[in-house]
Amino acid sequence: MKPTLLVLAAGMGSRYGGLKQMDPMGPNGETVLDYSVFDAIRAGFGKVVFVIREDFAEAFKEGVGARFADRIEVEYAFQKLDDLPDGFEVPADRVKPWGTSHAVRAARDVINEPFAVINADDFYGADAYQVIARWFAGLGSDPAKSHYCMVGYPLRNTLSEHGSVNRGICQTTDGSLLSDVEEVVDIARGDDGNVRGTRMDGSILEIPEDSPVSMNFWGFTPEYFAQLETHFIKFLTEKGSELKSECYIPTVVDQLIRDGAADCEVLDTSASWFGVTYPDDKPHVVESIAKLVEEGVYPTPLA
Repeated sequence: MKPTLLVLAAGMGSRYGGLKQMDPMGPNGETVLDYSVFDAIRAGFGKVVFVIREDFAEAFKEGVGARFADRIEVEYAFQKLDDLPDGFEVPADRVKPWGTSHAVRAARDVINEPFAVINADDFYGADAYQVIARWFAGLGSDPAKSHYCMVGYPLRNTLSEHGSVNRGICQTTDGSLLSDVEEVVDIARGDDGNVRGTRMDGSILEIPEDSPVSMNFWGFTPEYFAQLETHFIKFLTEKGSELKSECYIPTVVDQLIRDGAADCEVLDTSASWFGVTYPDDKPHVVESIAKLVEEGVYPTPLA
């Protein structure tokens, strides 16, 4: 069974200032997302599911999804603020979505096979897709329902020169299994050259540059949806009345590991990661893609 690529594309890019999923980055107007799906197809993925919002669905389908319809099965899922488990309601003044876990949850009815999760606006590199595809192939015909994976990148390769970023900071065992993942926000290099971020409890954390971090490139089996539902219900019970609380994928995985309900293998990759968080990040992304095209990693135009 071929794996599915689940693309989280519901965000409008508030820090970036526009719908960056549609912003051309390649030499022939290709978006970062074009390269992601191209890499997934080359790695053997059989379907792509875009998680989007209904208010820009038609523009997204015409501007992005239509590019792939003749090369891979394409489906859509909608992240809706009021898509909640029975018994829960959206607080009256809440407008912020419920986070990346809620976005994954939106695809629960259209995915029945192993699947990878990525952000629409991050460039993960061809090798990363090959690595995770091989991991899926190794699951066999009866995959372990509670065995997951993530592609890890060193923190130093994921910082922006133009502002702070949020990352899942990971600890691993000797066997490359994830032992702990902590969501840290506002990560940036200080004037002294050291990298620091803010923990969820508000405390400041100094982070080694070689720390593996989650860039939201995960590998799951369908059983994850049931585990996610249980965690999301608990999250809503504890924080659902807050107007800006979010349920992150790393937090869910970390809790599953702590509960002994799952393990997660950290996969090394030789690929370069880069993303567009701020407008000033774009020139670096454009230059990096142009270099990969020159090296023959990607054709131009992207076929």
